[in-house]
Amino acid sequence: MLDRPFVQFPLDPTLATTHATFEAERPSEAEEDVHMVAALVDHVLERCSASGDLVFDPFSGFGTTVERAVALGRRALGIELLPERVEQLQRRVPSATVIEGDARELLRLVRAASPAIPDASVDLVLTSPPYMTAEDHEADPLTAYEHNNGDYGRYLAELGLVAAQCARLVVPGGFVVWNVADIHHMGQTTPLIADCAQMLERHFSPVGRTEVVWDRLPHDLVADALLVFRRDE
Repeated sequence: MLDRPFVQFPLDPTLATTHATFEAERPSEAEEDVHMVAALVDHVLERCSASGDLVFDPFSGFGTTVERAVALGRRALGIELLPERVEQLQRRVPSATVIEGDARELLRLVRAASPAIPDASVDLVLTSPPYMTAEDHEADPLTAYEHNNGDYGRYLAELGLVAAQCARLVVPGGFVVWNVADIHHMGQTTPLIADCAQMLERHFSPVGRTEVVWDRLPHDLVADALLVFRRDE
């Protein structure tokens, strides 16, 4: 194994949030609570990026990362599959670059953007991918749950494709932070945190993990975490 330089963990080891905050921040256009909590996003932005840095979210969703990045003086780049969400984000955060498309094709999308986004130009990747359970989950998260051909093994492999492309975009030494959660559904627990950590370690150097502590976890979640990785210099 190659020796890697020591990198101090940039985040607090635990962060607390509440279900009431989560519900209060629900976007008006959202039909369900699937957004990131703004305070968690702010913590990552403040610890892992600087003013003027380019922050990228390949799964923009309702745009918490994009919106908070701009609010804190960063430049924001996002990809979102659903056109209505892209339109809402472009209207709400006009200074951000939000591209409609499939995150599995993110390199093609950002290179076709105007202006194009070159390799090694993103200072921080901060995202939360759409979740999937290992069993009893026909809907494919990477199609915005619109197609019933879901397969957990393929889902993890395709998240790996996204991560591999992010590795091309992020600057050497730049941080990659994913917010993921374990899910207990129909009597079975999906270890999404560990599975995503294992996948991300194929593309980045692990730095650490922050536990997100809730007073009451949303939905079927049983654990929540920020996984912190870094592109080697």
